[in-house]
Amino acid sequence: MTGSPVAPTKRTALLGLVGACHPVPSLAVTAVAVLLAIGVGHGAAGVVLIGAAVLTGQLSIGWSNDWVDNARDRATGRGAKPVAAGRVPATTVAVAAGSALVATIVLSLLVGVYAGVALLVGVVAGWAYNLGLKATPWSGVTYLVAFGALPLAPFLALPGHPWPPWWVPVVGALLGFGAHFANVLPDLRADAETGVRGLPQRLGPRWGVVVMALALGASAVVLGFGPAGTTPLFAFSAAGAGLVGALITAAVALRLPDSPAAFRITIALAVLDVALLIATTT
Repeated sequence: MTGSPVAPTKRTALLGLVGACHPVPSLAVTAVAVLLAIGVGHGAAGVVLIGAAVLTGQLSIGWSNDWVDNARDRATGRGAKPVAAGRVPATTVAVAAGSALVATIVLSLLVGVYAGVALLVGVVAGWAYNLGLKATPWSGVTYLVAFGALPLAPFLALPGHPWPPWWVPVVGALLGFGAHFANVLPDLRADAETGVRGLPQRLGPRWGVVVMALALGASAVVLGFGPAGTTPLFAFSAAGAGLVGALITAAVALRLPDSPAAFRITIALAVLDVALLIATTT
């Protein structure tokens, strides 16, 4: 039995809008950028500006994802998605995504031209993923590009626009690539029903876990042994901690394939890597 959808209340719509922005990854990516901005020496104003630029970019990506995927989410009965569940109108989410996109363009360019371009490259990659690349073998490229570009911005926003050490964007790109698999693995069955055939879907759950673990482990090895002048103790400790984290993430993904737990562990690993990255660049 079906009927006309009930219009959500203002409170329900507001909560739905918050849920539709993918708050956990949006806040995690913003926190990573803020921590890195603090670590490389930005003052309060610079940290706030970089954080605002990254946050609005992540909001635009999160909202556009739920807006674009609305029909697909409804078809697979994803009640956890606020738009598909009718808790917030799709038009509201579309307007929010567009507004956040305009805001991140302005804020990113206020950070500086070079840093702004790095930030906007990540936003473009996220939108490209949402608008179609997620269903192609190139889905992982968007994460490589976005998370490889993100750590460039705090460095390029410094006076003189210094380029970071080579290993900084490499660690970011590998973490992003691993996060792509960790994020998608719980949705493989639903994606198969709607024809989404990104790289994780094509590899399948077991090979997807293997690739995820290899990417996360590789990021730890690069972080441990890439920086010049660090002690062997730091190199082996950083690499070892990251490799253990990668194995734990893989074990959780295999044991709880429908849970976001592996993705959340990946976020924790990213924060740990940022702390280690700051320790080696300051």
